[in-house]
Amino acid sequence: MGITHPKYRVAVVQAAPEFLDLDAGIDKTIRLIDEAGRAGAKLIAFPETWIPGYPWWIWMGSPAWAIQRGFVQRYFDNSLSAESPQAQRLLDAVRRNDMHAVIGVSEREGSSLYIAQWILGPAGEWIARRRKLRPTHAERTVFGEGDGSDLAVHATAIGRLGALNCWENILSLVKYSMFAQNEQVHVASWPSFSTYEPFAHALGWQTNNAVSKVYAVEGGCFVLAPCAVISQAMVDELCDTPDKHELTHVGGGHAVIYGPDGAPLCEKIPEDQEGILYADIDLGLISVAKGAIDPCGHYSRPDVLRLVHNRERRRGLDVAQRDNRTEPGSSEPCGDD
Repeated sequence: MGITHPKYRVAVVQAAPEFLDLDAGIDKTIRLIDEAGRAGAKLIAFPETWIPGYPWWIWMGSPAWAIQRGFVQRYFDNSLSAESPQAQRLLDAVRRNDMHAVIGVSEREGSSLYIAQWILGPAGEWIARRRKLRPTHAERTVFGEGDGSDLAVHATAIGRLGALNCWENILSLVKYSMFAQNEQVHVASWPSFSTYEPFAHALGWQTNNAVSKVYAVEGGCFVLAPCAVISQAMVDELCDTPDKHELTHVGGGHAVIYGPDGAPLCEKIPEDQEGILYADIDLGLISVAKGAIDPCGHYSRPDVLRLVHNRERRRGLDVAQRDNRTEPGSSEPCGDD
């Protein structure tokens, strides 16, 4: 009797966020989860900082301008806490649809924000809450950093699932850690490809679609690459002077899905169009792809090159606990030792 490999449908979102509106963003997210559920998807992937949208003003004006326009306060107020009722609504939605989800959010904890990917399971449970290791360039004016504990691949009913944000998918050592954890399905979440385009090729869709494609080939894994759209309403909100209109335009949606050999598994849709891309994947194809190149197996040379990965969670405060056997006024524990 032959071995049966998991086969299932995946869904990748290309849509405009409900910009700076947390509750409307939750509503739209749930509508998309329900739509993908009706289509039979077992995994849905959303863009980077889908809720409440990517803070494009950081690339378009000074920090003082962003504060004066109210963007800084609004972004914080509409970012998402894991302990919130809105987060519970997302958990309820994936449970109702018996689905896994990777949702890009601006995660609020205390008075700090993080570029996060929430990985949710079909029983309405948390699988992971990971944070971007190093926000890119101007993103550091808004977001804090993740740590080595966030760089993980998770064993699930649909395979070994991992996720990275945007240019994390370029970094060789970050990718190698994911490959070494035997990643089978990877979510590469992107914000949009319309700001600074076409005069900054590294920020354009051609380069970054290529990044997703190469990730699939390098890792011998399926890559789901959701991507947001910049809407006219967002342009109107962000662009208050002619020079800002020169920096961005409506569109930028270039979502893709690739197989472990780099083959596209669905047709792209127009960059200004919202929709869900679907593909049926067969995890058995991974062993075929890795038969030629397994970057952390038969095609590796750990005697020559290897990676050290610190998985410790970073903490800003460690509280030393008094040994409960120590008597008041004594510097030594009580006992027979």
